[in-house]
Amino acid sequence: MNAPSHHFTLAQITPDNPFYHGHEPLLRVLVVGVLAYAAIVLLLRITGSRTLSKMNAFDFIVTIALGSTLSSVLLNKQIALAEGVLGFVVLIGLQFAVTWTSVRWPWARRAITASPRLVLHRGQFLHDAMRRARVTEEEVLAAARDRGIADRADLLAVILESDGSFSAIPVSGQPAPDTETGSTLRGVEPAP
Repeated sequence: MNAPSHHFTLAQITPDNPFYHGHEPLLRVLVVGVLAYAAIVLLLRITGSRTLSKMNAFDFIVTIALGSTLSSVLLNKQIALAEGVLGFVVLIGLQFAVTWTSVRWPWARRAITASPRLVLHRGQFLHDAMRRARVTEEEVLAAARDRGIADRADLLAVILESDGSFSAIPVSGQPAPDTETGSTLRGVEPAP
């Protein structure tokens, strides 16, 4: 009686095997991947670089959704390339419509985009603003360190921007800017 062999070849691997399902799925990923990538690059070139910017939460959501759609088209054989490209068009079209609207109508911009929030002013933490923004002192100090500022007293302002990043503005030795004219702090809540 011969002992059963535990060796197998690639030809014997079944679809239940998680490591290899044959050449056809690999070819599909290759062809669909190249075509989907070309489609998204073309669409982004048509609509401009604003589509992938992370200027606010909506921009971030669209960027993530585009990546998720691309991933789904590549790996899910139930989703046809045409459906994925239509998904790209819908997402990029919505992004274009929202940004076009927000540029033209201030009420739309206020509804879509969070206002930047001042969380430190003239070296002093603004605890109420920090609490509303759910920001810790450590995060504010990290923004200062990132800018190369070691002493809180050397900070004019730290702002939590609408995209979730921080801006740190050092004291420049000049008088405080007028927030109504050329100040970069115009529109920041609460106004200093």
